[in-house]
Amino acid sequence: MFGPAGSRFRGLPIRSLIPNSLTVLALCAGLTSMRFALQGHFQTAVTLILVAAVIDGLDGRMARLLKGTSRFGAELDSLSDFVCFGVAPAFLLYQWSLSDMGGLGWMAVVTYAVCCALRLARFNTMVDDHSRPAWTAHFFTGVSSPAAAGLAMLFIILSFEAGDTLWRLAPLNALWLIFVAALMVSRLPSYSFKKLRIRREAGLLILLGVALTAGLLISFPWYTLVGFGVLYLLSLPLAYRSYIRHQERDRALMEEDAPPPQAPAVEGEAATRHLH
Repeated sequence: MFGPAGSRFRGLPIRSLIPNSLTVLALCAGLTSMRFALQGHFQTAVTLILVAAVIDGLDGRMARLLKGTSRFGAELDSLSDFVCFGVAPAFLLYQWSLSDMGGLGWMAVVTYAVCCALRLARFNTMVDDHSRPAWTAHFFTGVSSPAAAGLAMLFIILSFEAGDTLWRLAPLNALWLIFVAALMVSRLPSYSFKKLRIRREAGLLILLGVALTAGLLISFPWYTLVGFGVLYLLSLPLAYRSYIRHQERDRALMEEDAPPPQAPAVEGEAATRHLH
């Protein structure tokens, strides 16, 4: 089949639609979570945001595996992330707790959503920066938006098991939401597990850990998720220390490769004149 200019029409490969379809599913999950939040079904709303986070971790890998990456897919992924992890969690918390503070609660929601948008914009610009060292691919600048969404919902997840007498207090949730928003736009490095490599001898231990985690999620889902959030917070100082070590190593290598300092030309000229 030929187009107006006589060139053959090239069909869209199905491999490019699969990762984008996953992104759209994540977007639908994030939007639907807000519907359940309006209806007061907060556990379902939280679950849908977590499902969106899982899908978000798969679509990029699927695109690279199928060689279906595209600029369109990258832009769609960013828009989906903003809705699922920037708007939906904050809206959920407003319906659950922050509405008790009126305008102040809404200010916390807006602050979180704007910080998520700024964080995603910064991430998109840093992806195109090829001057950064290769090791920086193992770190994010600031907390990623899916991780931030999980941290933002930490108190509501904990309330599902421990009750909401304390954890539903609006001032507590407002301060926590602003704190998580600050983590997103900060320069604090955090681990990126996208390029994590596992040693072969550790394979059995990893599979055992997966089985144990699955058992905990089935038996104690909300406490297990809270545990994941606490472990992630504890990993932030470790990521910072590791990032600083990489910087110090690069600085030491640059100093070794630098040429030795030369004597100023003025001193050399003065010495020559003295000899003559």
